[in-house]
Amino acid sequence: MLPMDLSQTKPVNSPDRHNHKAVIAFSVLLIAFCTAYYPVFRSLIKTWYASDDASHGFLIIPAALYIVWRNRSRLSELPIVPSWWGMLLVVISLTLYLFAKLAGIATLSPLSLILTIAGSILFLGGYRFLVALLFPIALLLLMIPIPSQIYSALTLPLQLIVSKVSAITTTLIGIPVYLEGNVINLPNYTFEVVQACSGLRSIMSLFTLAALYGYFTLSSPLLRTFLFVLALPIAVLVNIARISVMVIAYYYFNFNLTSEPIHTWYGMAIFGLSFILFLLTQKVLSKWDK
Repeated sequence: MLPMDLSQTKPVNSPDRHNHKAVIAFSVLLIAFCTAYYPVFRSLIKTWYASDDASHGFLIIPAALYIVWRNRSRLSELPIVPSWWGMLLVVISLTLYLFAKLAGIATLSPLSLILTIAGSILFLGGYRFLVALLFPIALLLLMIPIPSQIYSALTLPLQLIVSKVSAITTTLIGIPVYLEGNVINLPNYTFEVVQACSGLRSIMSLFTLAALYGYFTLSSPLLRTFLFVLALPIAVLVNIARISVMVIAYYYFNFNLTSEPIHTWYGMAIFGLSFILFLLTQKVLSKWDK
């Protein structure tokens, strides 16, 4: 009988055995998570595809996964200290999911999905893992479509602000304008600032851009937050400029920028302008970044 080479044997509780069990447990949890939240993913994808206001949602999940992959080296160095508080958070989020299904509240279902992810990370990895992955988890909130009630409540004030400031701007350069709510009346034409012209679509897109671009180009959390907040006034100011230019073009040159396909191309050009202003803002902020 040949002597047994004990150096080639592995103890029952070897690290490879523990890693194998961890992979199996993670796979089972991932399958259960995808199965439970499949209706939520399907509903989100349908909304992103059908609504221009929510189409930026297609970018969120790939961006969040890329950020996690980009920080894989730092994550591998963190100690794994599981916390049962994470399981409590998972139970709460699943209860919220059940309530959302029974009550028919669509917004709560994706919110439950995000809380379940956060709770699972806390339960399996611990607080340091949760803190390290806080940004990609928070980024997922931008993929949730704005509820119709909140959307209506936000668009009306934006419509009135854009209409009023655009009317003041065009009046200052000598154009006779009569404002009625969100309707700008010229002597021979009428412009109505509808919901699609409120600028909310640009605001949500710029918020997403600000969150991602600020994360990759700035190191200061304060400057990242400031850049994110600045997306709102940039979108509103550019939208005011868009309406003002439409009024000026029609009054002085009899050129109607509301007709298709000119209106679509004009809108894309205006969004490009807001993107340029956003990049310039980031360049200024980067001078204070350390």
